[in-house]
Amino acid sequence: MQVGVGVIGAGTVGGGVIDILLDNTGVIEEKTGAQVTLKHVAELRGELLKDFDLGGIRVSPDAADLIADPEVNVVCELIGGVGSARTLILQALNAGKHVVTANKMLLAMHGPELNEAASRNGVELRYEAAV
Repeated sequence: MQVGVGVIGAGTVGGGVIDILLDNTGVIEEKTGAQVTLKHVAELRGELLKDFDLGGIRVSPDAADLIADPEVNVVCELIGGVGSARTLILQALNAGKHVVTANKMLLAMHGPELNEAASRNGVELRYEAAV
């Protein structure tokens, strides 16, 4: 099974996720039985991406492009805050994408709404890192 991952945000947490996905593909496949591959990164501040080898990975400043990318099955929302993050997560869930977030504030304020959207669309909303 192949799983395409998109990461929105390349700050401290997002950058760490990018590092893990780039450096541990073999370990992840061994443990999960799935080929989990970073397919797309969306980051407004391009300078945050300079230390990553993103050859062959789509990069854009627009998270909507990432959500619309047919190669992305799982969206990692790692921008923080409430307003934009909520909108992006709802867009991803409504587009039939699974979502992973570490956004504690967002979950505290909008968790039931986001869980309902995930359920309605037959996808998963995961947030263990935020608990």
